[in-house]
Amino acid sequence: MNHKTTSKRLALKTLAISAIAAATLGATGIANAQTKLKWAHVYETSEPFHKYSVWAAEEIKKRSNGKYDIQVFPASSLGKEADINQGMTLGTVDIVLTGASFAGRSYTPLSISYFPFIFRDAEHQLKYAKSDVFKELAKGYDDKTGNHITALNYYGARHVTSSAAKPVSKPEDMKGLKIRVPDAPAYLAFPKALGANATPIAFAEVYLALQNGTVDAQENPLPTIEAKKFFEVQKNISLTGHIVDSLLTVVSGQLWGKLSADEKKMFTAVMEEAADKTGREIIASEARLVEEFKKRGNNIITVDKAAFREAVLKNTKPTDHGYRQADYDRIIAIK
Repeated sequence: MNHKTTSKRLALKTLAISAIAAATLGATGIANAQTKLKWAHVYETSEPFHKYSVWAAEEIKKRSNGKYDIQVFPASSLGKEADINQGMTLGTVDIVLTGASFAGRSYTPLSISYFPFIFRDAEHQLKYAKSDVFKELAKGYDDKTGNHITALNYYGARHVTSSAAKPVSKPEDMKGLKIRVPDAPAYLAFPKALGANATPIAFAEVYLALQNGTVDAQENPLPTIEAKKFFEVQKNISLTGHIVDSLLTVVSGQLWGKLSADEKKMFTAVMEEAADKTGREIIASEARLVEEFKKRGNNIITVDKAAFREAVLKNTKPTDHGYRQADYDRIIAIK
């Protein structure tokens, strides 16, 4: 074999090896291009919060041409609400659906929306979501934590449910009532102002606590009372509507910082659309559930909300809870 033939074969071999290496590198590049993300919340798979989180995950995957593959973890499967909020800092969770009360642990003014009777109704809250005051509060949270709020989701008006022996029809009935509230300071203003014994219990443990009498009562929107089956262990449902509740869609600072400007716009647009779809479904279910609970044998108590509001405001004010009076006044004034 002459030198020229040997050189030619060596060249071809080198070229083949290079081609294989390039192909392997290309395949690895494609594999690495997909970013897997975790989206966590504490709600049941039957609820709109999960349904539209999954919708948003699929939509982001589609709009990013498969770059972002988001898995949604429902029903506290990645931890309690406090845990998943902390998970954004630890890097174990990328996106969460969470109450402003929990996000407000990092930036207290954000929890102003939990002050009792600050919102007149769902429409008032949805206008707040588009207001300058909400944008400023969200920016304050972003600056403090590094995480980014992309959307506000309507969660529902919170009502008190109680055991057969402890119906709540007027503010005085709350005195001494052992009531479960979420494990976040923002929820304490309402029960404390009315002399109730507020008991924080993790969401996943509430049904059992009601069933075995650890607490006499709890408070949640009607769709949550249905989804978590609290109506099975609580005879009375008092339509107090004391907090018009919301959830925030929050993206971890680590993820937000890696997104391009166009990706940030896309994530925000999808998450805002998911929030809008969620809110519409919750509002529709609130309208039908009163009659459904009556048919199931629950005692529906229509209360004088003005009397409850007056009793609460007589005993507490926003500044008692670390909120700013100016924020309260601006939200109340939204028309």
